[in-house]
Amino acid sequence: QVQLRESGGGSVQAGGSLRLSCAASRDIYSWAWFRQAPGKEREGVAAINSDGNTRYADSVKDRFTISQDTGLTTLWLQMDSLKPEDTAMYYCAASLWKWRSPVLGPSGYATWGQGTQVTCSS
Repeated sequence: QVQLRESGGGSVQAGGSLRLSCAASRDIYSWAWFRQAPGKEREGVAAINSDGNTRYADSVKDRFTISQDTGLTTLWLQMDSLKPEDTAMYYCAASLWKWRSPVLGPSGYATWGQGTQVTCSS
């Protein structure tokens, strides 16, 4: 059973930055960051596979950067130029299957963290 633990959420003003981390209990082949705002569906933000291939939602492209350590046990999300609409609970999700092309759909991941809150005020 894989366990994930996120950290790094917080409150920032618009234009600020935050860095989220996700620690896994074992090496991961495909993982991603999702977010869910109150009253909205969970959406994929960024995904990466063990080859380092990445995929981003259009809404965060050029502002967010997903990365992982060489041991494939830590995932990061560097969030720059934050906007109020980025406010949400952010979740780390993992799969032991290596998606050839990183996927942003939640059905691609079997294991989820507990989430970390990101709040951006104007």
